[in-house]
Amino acid sequence: MRLSSLLALLRPVLPLILGLSLGCSLSLLRVSWIQGEGEDPCVEAVGKPGGPQNPDSKNGLDQGDEDFRPRIVPYYRDPNKPYKKVLRTRYIQTELGSRERLLVAVLTSRATLSTLAVAVNRTVAHHFPRLLYFTGQRGARAPAGMQVVSHGDERPAWLMSETLRHLHTHFGADYDWFFIMQDDTYVQAPRLAALAGHLSINQDLYLGHAEEFIGTGEQARYCHGGFGYLLSRSLLLRLRPHLDGCRGDILSARPDEWLGRCLIDTLGIGCVSQHQGQQYRSFELAKNRDPEKEGSPAFLSAFAVHPVPEGTLMYRLHKRFSALELERAYSEIEQLQAQIRNLTVLTPEGEAGLSWPVGLPAPFTPHSRFEVLGWDYFTEQHTFACADGAPKCPLQGASRADVGDAVDTALEQLNRRYQPRLRFQKQRLLNGYRRFDPARGMEYTLDLLLEAVTQRGHRRSLARRVSLLRPLSRVEILPMPYVTEATRVQLVLPLLVAEAPAALAFLEAFAASVLEPREHALLTLLLVYGPREGRGGPDPFLGVKAAAAELERRYPAARLAWLAVRAEAPSQVRLMDVISKKHPVDTLFFLTTVWTRPGSEVLNRCRMNAISGWQAFFPVHFQEFNPALSPQRSPPGVPGADPPSPGVDPSRGAPVGGRFDRQASAEGCFYNADYLAARARLAGELAGQEEEEALEGLEVMDVFLRFSGLHLFRAVEPGLVQKFSLRDCSPRLSEELYHRCRLSNLEGLGARTQLAMALFEQEQANST
Repeated sequence: MRLSSLLALLRPVLPLILGLSLGCSLSLLRVSWIQGEGEDPCVEAVGKPGGPQNPDSKNGLDQGDEDFRPRIVPYYRDPNKPYKKVLRTRYIQTELGSRERLLVAVLTSRATLSTLAVAVNRTVAHHFPRLLYFTGQRGARAPAGMQVVSHGDERPAWLMSETLRHLHTHFGADYDWFFIMQDDTYVQAPRLAALAGHLSINQDLYLGHAEEFIGTGEQARYCHGGFGYLLSRSLLLRLRPHLDGCRGDILSARPDEWLGRCLIDTLGIGCVSQHQGQQYRSFELAKNRDPEKEGSPAFLSAFAVHPVPEGTLMYRLHKRFSALELERAYSEIEQLQAQIRNLTVLTPEGEAGLSWPVGLPAPFTPHSRFEVLGWDYFTEQHTFACADGAPKCPLQGASRADVGDAVDTALEQLNRRYQPRLRFQKQRLLNGYRRFDPARGMEYTLDLLLEAVTQRGHRRSLARRVSLLRPLSRVEILPMPYVTEATRVQLVLPLLVAEAPAALAFLEAFAASVLEPREHALLTLLLVYGPREGRGGPDPFLGVKAAAAELERRYPAARLAWLAVRAEAPSQVRLMDVISKKHPVDTLFFLTTVWTRPGSEVLNRCRMNAISGWQAFFPVHFQEFNPALSPQRSPPGVPGADPPSPGVDPSRGAPVGGRFDRQASAEGCFYNADYLAARARLAGELAGQEEEEALEGLEVMDVFLRFSGLHLFRAVEPGLVQKFSLRDCSPRLSEELYHRCRLSNLEGLGARTQLAMALFEQEQANST
């Protein structure tokens, strides 16, 4: 009885006891095997040449195993040697030694440069990183958007030799593959790029359409130039020393035969049509053959088609192959969508987790009411989401084309789904809604009034709601000129007599944020006197000049220049004209105001966003509200900023302590050369009295906007925080500038809730 009761008690834990016992036994056996006699074969394989029984081995491990243990090498710099600054490359790709995949060289001539070469450029240039055109014509004029290299000699062997020499000299270190073709060849660019991506770059390869030499019985072959051929970088490097010898020893009327003979005679390498399982497929197009009717497997799978004697035939071939690629892409999308539907059933969410359209990300899910994406309402003639804040504006331009394309696509999809039983015709658009989802693209919801026609001719009006999505395509990086944060910034501060007292606070802030940390920036004060100010009386800017001299004494390396001008009605453009003449054309200006407090982050963003010959930057500063109505707060991201208040106005994107003043455009970053170019264009388009009147109503940003081809970049700048102040709106300003000035003052008083509370308190006080 006692034994049975004991077993009953131990029965639940018997599996645990047996598992622990078995685990301990196996662990002991493994330790005994490891510590037994003999060496580990892996350790012996990496050991030193002294054999497995190395007397220096410790703890049963060979000394060679020490090489695999990480060691920390402390950094030491000899104090007696001068410090040498490490120069980093501009791009990380250069430092890592990475190369582009493929460069395409097109051999053209005087007669076909403006016809066939242009057709090649329009059909394949956007698929390759670089496309070069080589011609023997001396001083050839390059068509727009094409990079042409002229050798000055049209002999075939000479042209091929100089082309290879140019590729080796200028691009030998930057590309892995070089594809050489003629301008009467159509190339299926995506397939060629995919072929180059599948081939190993560490082999000498001469790949193309292999042909036998004419009149010889040799086994070696050359690649026919009409169908193009690939040369690896390593082969080009080996061929370069033999080009001069081949040009003198080998006589040939065809450049492709000359190159093939040179490779065979010097390196013993002939042309191949297949390598590493990749087949170079080409198609010879018969004369007067219609590409639209060609459907042979050799044509459909070809990398190159030759000959193409006319540019129109080149475009027809491109249309045909583009349609084939589009059909193949749609077929692959349908297969992937079917696979996704089959696999979705096996997921925890089941079919409920399947997003529409299949394969695209699900709609953005907001986590609070401030993240809800709003819908914009539109009709066929008007939109009710206007950029200027108006409740209704005409639907025109790209927006109208976008809506029309969405309606046409909806009608096309309905007819494709229900034909031949029904055929739909659009009568009108009842309602339209669209919104941009950053995770998916542009979404549309359309209420369409349709006329449905049956096979028997019966007609009936129907109202149907359809949903469409224009998905985001492949994200591309826009090429931008290189900029650096080492550029010196020239701050320009125009000062009126009324702003002289506030200039002292600006100078102190400038000393603390720019001069103290030794920022690479200078300051020029532009003192604007009135017609009678400073004549025979006290100088209104005497305190400003004294403060500038004091800063130069405290900071000997600083130079604070000032210029005095006299103007009855000072204009921002006229004042900038005075400053522009005093500085070189490569100067980076930062036009500021007396209420601006620039810091190091603001200066860096000025350097990065203002690009010479490309872009001008006009930041939107943060304007604090009237302290009598609102407690002072800073915008998010500003050092010392208060936490966001529950009274945030999400539509305006500003906390209750202030707002980003979109109406003001007094601050700006731009290069002097860009300003001079825009100013010259203004003077050329407006002359005499018309120019004088225009300058009275223009700001610098308006000059760039109307008379410059640069990109104008406007963005909120949380580092520019201005105290509350009422701007002086001169009646001499244009109607638009005066309206913007008044609107800036009114919107800067306080938030709507604060103004409402102030009015409510005032009414309460008046009623009592």
